[in-house]
Amino acid sequence: MEAGEDEGFVEKIIEVHGIRKSFKKRKTKEIITAVNDVSFDVHRGEVLGLLGPNGAGKTSTIKMICGLLQADEGSIHINGLDIQKRRLKALKHISAVLEGNRNLYWRLTVRENLEYFAGNRGLSRKEVAAQIEKLLSQFHLKDKENELVNGLSRGMQQKLAIAVALLANTEVILLDEPTLGLDVEISYELREILKTIVKEEKRTIIISSHDMPVVQELCDRTIIINKGTVVVDERVENLLKLFETRAYSIKLGDALSEAQQLKLQRKFPLSTYKVGTHQTTVEVNLEHSEDIYELFDIFKEEGTQVESIDRITIDFEQVFMEIVKGEKNYAMA
Repeated sequence: MEAGEDEGFVEKIIEVHGIRKSFKKRKTKEIITAVNDVSFDVHRGEVLGLLGPNGAGKTSTIKMICGLLQADEGSIHINGLDIQKRRLKALKHISAVLEGNRNLYWRLTVRENLEYFAGNRGLSRKEVAAQIEKLLSQFHLKDKENELVNGLSRGMQQKLAIAVALLANTEVILLDEPTLGLDVEISYELREILKTIVKEEKRTIIISSHDMPVVQELCDRTIIINKGTVVVDERVENLLKLFETRAYSIKLGDALSEAQQLKLQRKFPLSTYKVGTHQTTVEVNLEHSEDIYELFDIFKEEGTQVESIDRITIDFEQVFMEIVKGEKNYAMA
């Protein structure tokens, strides 16, 4: 699986093809399929969001890419290397910071951790000296460089873990829930640091996160896994544009009757209905343009007046929730 040589071809650095993974429940011995025929590619230099609700199969997929789990079926290639046949060589091309499993030694200082893990990759202190200084400054860790890791805050530990992953100089970096459990200020700071790294270094980065601003601000493309399968593989900007054209806020002159509310929820299950002091507002996503007529029929049947209709500015969290919880299949228009 060599890289393509045609002009304009975007090289694939990770290829996931038809992977499956099942587990046996301890008590009942029931076989549970966590990942079911998942396929996708990651292109060199892109920032990919790998998302999914809890229990969707996302974590198992991540662990298979990192070599921590072996797929029952299918294949994973990293930089053209089959991870099952040439595991060690394939994994030299990827570094990861996994949730709850930070790549740090707690009894070493910040600087010692950076030097130690660089040495594990065969790099001398002299070779990485300038890069360590840059990372200490970039992650705002310079004043903590001689402190033991076990004395650092969770946010400082997470920043150091990501710095260690960057220092490995691998082509691919996988960040699993990089802002999980961090306070708002540190989460924002880390997001800004990652934005700078994405802009300056052009590395391939896979981000798994429930922090949707991270996905919206950093990722070029997103893959959403639900119930063990890929349900979306699309550029973030395209998803936002698509859902913006469907999301409307409608102000009404009267309250809706119980019968109207029931019909609204039956036809548009993700709609919301708010009664204010002076007006009623319905927020609804229209999957098809002709759905507007059915919506207005609900208002018309009891003479409910429509005072205004506006498109809603949507964020990626709304997109994600509609895709994983919506009753209708997602499809690009």
